[in-house]
Amino acid sequence: MGAGSRMAAAWGRLLRGPLTAAPGRACSTGAPVRAPSAAAQELQSSGRGRFLLEHAAPFSAFLTDSFGRQHNYLRISLTEKCNLRCQYCMPEEGVQLTPKSQLLTTQEVITLARLFVKEGVDKIRLTGGEPLIRPDVVDIVGQLYKLEGLKTIGVTTNGINLTRMLPRLKEAGLNAINISLDTLVPAKFEFIVRRKGFHKVMEGIHKATELGYRPVKVNCVVMRGFNEDELLDFVDFTKDLPLDVRFIEYMPFDGNKWNFKKMVSYKEMLDTIKQRWPELVKLPCETSSTAKSYKVPHFQGQISFITSMSEHFCGSCNRLRITADGNLKVCLFGNSEVSLRDHLRSGASEEELIQIIGAAVGRKKKQHAGMFNISQMKNRPMILIEPALMSFPLRQDTLQNPSNSEQWGHMFSRWLTLRASLPEQMGKALIKKKLTGPLFLPGSHPEQRWPTNPGILQTLLRSFHVFQKDPSSTFDTKCLEAFPVGQVSVSKEGGPGSEFCTRDSESCTKVPRASDNLTHTDEEGRAAMVDVGGKPDSRRSAVAGAVVRLGEKAFGMVRQNQVKKGDVLAVAQIAGIQGAKLTSQLIPLCHNISLNHVEVSLSLDEARFAVVIRSSCQTWGRTGVEMEALTAASLAALTVYDMCKAVTQDIVIEEVKLLSKTGGQRGDFLRV
Repeated sequence: MGAGSRMAAAWGRLLRGPLTAAPGRACSTGAPVRAPSAAAQELQSSGRGRFLLEHAAPFSAFLTDSFGRQHNYLRISLTEKCNLRCQYCMPEEGVQLTPKSQLLTTQEVITLARLFVKEGVDKIRLTGGEPLIRPDVVDIVGQLYKLEGLKTIGVTTNGINLTRMLPRLKEAGLNAINISLDTLVPAKFEFIVRRKGFHKVMEGIHKATELGYRPVKVNCVVMRGFNEDELLDFVDFTKDLPLDVRFIEYMPFDGNKWNFKKMVSYKEMLDTIKQRWPELVKLPCETSSTAKSYKVPHFQGQISFITSMSEHFCGSCNRLRITADGNLKVCLFGNSEVSLRDHLRSGASEEELIQIIGAAVGRKKKQHAGMFNISQMKNRPMILIEPALMSFPLRQDTLQNPSNSEQWGHMFSRWLTLRASLPEQMGKALIKKKLTGPLFLPGSHPEQRWPTNPGILQTLLRSFHVFQKDPSSTFDTKCLEAFPVGQVSVSKEGGPGSEFCTRDSESCTKVPRASDNLTHTDEEGRAAMVDVGGKPDSRRSAVAGAVVRLGEKAFGMVRQNQVKKGDVLAVAQIAGIQGAKLTSQLIPLCHNISLNHVEVSLSLDEARFAVVIRSSCQTWGRTGVEMEALTAASLAALTVYDMCKAVTQDIVIEEVKLLSKTGGQRGDFLRV
């Protein structure tokens, strides 16, 4: 279709806003259509808005494609750089950043924005990388606000710098915010992004609501095996805050190792949520909306689903994208790009640029190739296009198969070098209550805590299940020191075995005597692994402990969470859990055991200026888990030592010992 034909076919812009359907017609999501939009109603109440409405012009043919879609929404990437180092953001081989000289300058950004607005774009969203690390972002927002015809200026951010910058951005004219947040568990957050910052993101969300942004959109990419268990907690997040939590289907981009099995579809998410809130109500939408929106009655906020994969919305797509290096992308999933930067710098006139843009828009396809085909297409890494939709490449087999030694070893080594802490407010307060009682992680101040609700608290207390073999396991309300186990006495040796008796039950169990020979050596004294093939499967568990004496100074810093390397207790806990899973790699003759559950808790002993560690392991198998429990306690103790050694060298690790075990031919054991 030529330019003239497209002009004849183009609809007039109604209220300079998104297209609205005829009365009674439903939008692409099946819900009633709003006409006019809420944004248009707001415009009518202001002088600037009335001016824009009065001067509305017919929509440009150059931004109308051959299928009649009018593109009034432009996303501009301001930078390829980011202040986080997300594992899910960049390909494993890294991303080669474009030289600064090849990125769009501030004036070039404004020139292109002005051109698009003149042709009918009325919404611009600034993206990255992380747009808020660009030094002139406030100036760019201010200059965009001066463009006649532009009614919405938004930003998509990771939220790290939002609290500090939002007042100035709002004053400059920013009126829409999207914040990326894929988990409500601080440990998950810091493990993935390799930086501190969960509390900054939460502060940014609350700051946005305080400054009157309605709604504050929170983008959450959902991936099976990582965060799909947090769906209900994210919905709870909207109970007392004016948020729009947007659940985004996991999408393929270059380097993120997309796998269909990792994708949680919109319908599956919706079914999960409706089981908890059957009264969930579907909300009306605009024709060009990419989101299917719902609301729990009486909740301040709402939730939405971005169904890019299972139910694409290509038919109503109104979006164009300009990358940081000045390339125009007419489809997020397409690999076709046109360099506007090169034409701009070669002196192309405004009319020539419009023709180039119109030609690119005219070539836009009816829809993307579908989830299975686009996963094979070559496209930019997500960090260079749209970080709000970036998806996690943590492999499903890595998350669910601890026996994969290479993957777990790599993950474990990253944890041991992680220089991050859980948030200094929320994380401390929650773990303090959950793990070991009132002395755990003291020093949080009530006035610094954010308003939240029980649903989110449950997620935060779930003991970082992503690092456990059994995702359904939780710490619940049990502590390791609260075992309902009676004291055990051991009888004197006599005959072929010994008796283990519990004093509270008067029951005794005959168990075989300990062998007089070492079990891990052969007849010639050489090291050998024990053959457990003939043993029956049984439930096995073990608890081990360790104590790390820090001295008064280091103890005080740990207690107040002032150690520069981060939250000592949180990192040590994760190191212990990972250590248990890697025992067979660290202890040569140990069998590779599939653990059903691992718990590690750390508490503070003020009398001894010490950290007391308890580890617990469980399995169903043919050999015990004593070594796994001991390894967990030892690794946690070594991590405490490593993180505190800069404060003092006078640190003593002691009392590394097995506290109890159950199962196996030799019976149960409890140290008294």
